Amino acid sequence: MPDKDTLRRARQDAEEGKSPSTQAGEFIREEIEHVREGKHGARSAKQAIAIGLSKARRAGVKLPPPDPSKTSQQTVRKAKEDSAAASKPHQPAKKRSRATMAALKREKSTSVSSEALSQQARTAASRRTKRDRSAAAKKASATRKRSK
Repeated sequence: MPDKDTLRRARQDAEEGKSPSTQAGEFIREEIEHVREGKHGARSAKQAIAIGLSKARRAGVKLPPPDPSKTSQQTVRKAKEDSAAASKPHQPAKKRSRATMAALKREKSTSVSSEALSQQARTAASRRTKRDRSAAAKKASATRKRSK
């Protein structure tokens, strides 16, 4: 279950008309903090991001599932399940929840160091075309808040 502050910040982002990926960023940030403070670990930065995205979808953020041609069918199915779980209340299975946390506790916490996250961002960016990266940068500069 996400923290109340995370839910509040995500709802505030939604009210301000920010994109679903920005709203999901709050959940990813929370997950990275959990790993850094030792609540549990993660095998890689990518796994920490995936956990955050899953939490976001379950909290009701309208994130589309990933492109089936670029990811595994298992990932697409999980994303659809998470989105569907947002509409109906459910109680997680205690045994499964405990087993998941036990497995995550055995993982390392260096997977979300600034170096690891930087490397993940570089590899993710390298998979995008120059035109996509340029468009994202232009959009970011146009929507950036200016400090006074």
